[in-house]
Amino acid sequence: MNRQGALGRYGEDVAARRLREAGMAVLERNWRSADGEIDIVARDGDALVICEVKTRSAGSGQHPMESVTPRKAARLRRLASRWLAERWLVRYGRPPTGGVRIDVIGVQLPRRGAPVVQHVRGAA
Repeated sequence: MNRQGALGRYGEDVAARRLREAGMAVLERNWRSADGEIDIVARDGDALVICEVKTRSAGSGQHPMESVTPRKAARLRRLASRWLAERWLVRYGRPPTGGVRIDVIGVQLPRRGAPVVQHVRGAA
């Protein structure tokens, strides 16, 4: 795994841990389809949550949240629909009662100290 891949994987580990600490259940990580990848699929009560995780190291110049453009948000919505159809509806036969939400989790890694995590619910 290259440096960028290792950085992303670490950020996803931090995000998954944060979601669990917030009382969510992580259902799946790194789900892939022909259209792209969902970093984390979680359940928050009755809601299904599709999480996009963006990780940046200190000095990268861009805040992690800035990389979620309207185009990326549209792709996340398409991926969420596909995951729902292929994974959830097959098992439960109906959409989640709490609906589907797309969250973005930004993980900034300072030169020293703990990662700084920002979780935006319903971001896309």
